[in-house]
Amino acid sequence: MSRSLRIGLSPRLMHQVPAELGFRNKKLQYLEQSIAHWVMAHGALAFMLPTLVEHGEVERRAIRVSDYVRELDGLILQGGADVAPASYGGEALRPEWCGDRVRDLYEIELFWEFMIQGKPVLGICRGCQLINVALGGTLWQDLPTQAETSIDHNDPVRYDQLTHAIEFEPGASLRTIYGGLNGGIVTSIHHQAVRDLGKDLAVEARSGGDGIIEAIRWRGVGFVLGVQWHPEFHVPQDTRLLPREPLIEAFLRAAAVRKEEAHTA
Repeated sequence: MSRSLRIGLSPRLMHQVPAELGFRNKKLQYLEQSIAHWVMAHGALAFMLPTLVEHGEVERRAIRVSDYVRELDGLILQGGADVAPASYGGEALRPEWCGDRVRDLYEIELFWEFMIQGKPVLGICRGCQLINVALGGTLWQDLPTQAETSIDHNDPVRYDQLTHAIEFEPGASLRTIYGGLNGGIVTSIHHQAVRDLGKDLAVEARSGGDGIIEAIRWRGVGFVLGVQWHPEFHVPQDTRLLPREPLIEAFLRAAAVRKEEAHTA
């Protein structure tokens, strides 16, 4: 019997842990439950990929990023902290927008190793932005002050209840993935977004209210797709929202095809 697909999930990093959590002088790496369960609900195994750091307890001579990727069938870059402006040659306009450079460097390395090995990558929210930056693109550091958006993309109070319409671009792969739909309503929570596209990327979707980029796709061979919204937050019972299943099913199909190709090579 063929083994289950193995999907890597990049971790969120907590460099300064609140005292009430009980991890004194420690750092945390963690997953948000819904994204792991989104993968597991389709019979795939979800593996968090702890960071590797120089001069840490896990030296790179013992475990390399390529070792991780060789054992996995696909990568999901999850949401979280801002991408650091330093990662795309910029400077933070405010201290609170300095982002997580440590996470950026690790995720960019993960991204490129999956690309090198020809395995699919799906970016969610920050993950979409990270793909763009990894391919040489830039970001809006703050939509309300820089892009003069007409709709609200970020509301900490409403959080996963904040929704807006998106529209798929003509010829977008998302139109095929979603069975011919032109777009839909999504849960999208972010104050940063793709600004200048990275090399060999195409826009897949935009916000219906202001044209902000909400999805991107690599033009090359293979599955590399980033969406600014959170499909894992879309519960099946809420029929107002764009269904969450087509996207994860397309990603897992791509992973299965690549796995079979590697097996028969």
